[in-house]
Amino acid sequence: MNRFLTFLTLIGLAVNGAMADNSLPISSDITEVTVNTDEGPFTITRQANDMQLIGGVLQPLIPVAGVHPMGELEVLEALNDPEFVVVDMRTIDWRAKSTIPGSIHIPYIEIAARLDELGCTGSEGAWDCTNARKVVAFCNGPACGQSPIAIRAMDREGYPTDKIYYYRGGMQSWTVMGLSVLEDAF
Repeated sequence: MNRFLTFLTLIGLAVNGAMADNSLPISSDITEVTVNTDEGPFTITRQANDMQLIGGVLQPLIPVAGVHPMGELEVLEALNDPEFVVVDMRTIDWRAKSTIPGSIHIPYIEIAARLDELGCTGSEGAWDCTNARKVVAFCNGPACGQSPIAIRAMDREGYPTDKIYYYRGGMQSWTVMGLSVLEDAF
């Protein structure tokens, strides 16, 4: 009996050790959250799995006050609405793998210098965004910080936040939902 309990203990340690190797942070300062259930306290953690595109930390649904969150149905509508432009804000290597058909590409690190492509006039640090278009910003998914960084840069440059729409689900949700993608887009 003692050997069996020792065996179970070793298996448990091995499983816990393997899970620890796959641990991901929930946010920049949270690694776990304990909640009370009818069965007692339960600790929620985040583990790497095959569905994630990247590790990252979970991004807020609204990265800047005034920005509108969107889901897949709203993105599909925006793709056919001339008032909107859907912008893939990921780096070129990610866009080349796959992207949302009909989106344009402005990498997050270039957005502050390219607001003219979104209806603004002027230049970085001195934009007039009176005629700014409605923008749907996306990147790799809920744990990707690229489009939130770009959205903060847009806000800093004077882009009206009420014209920014954030598709937090990004490519991860798009592909999990089985929606078509465009490959090798540059």
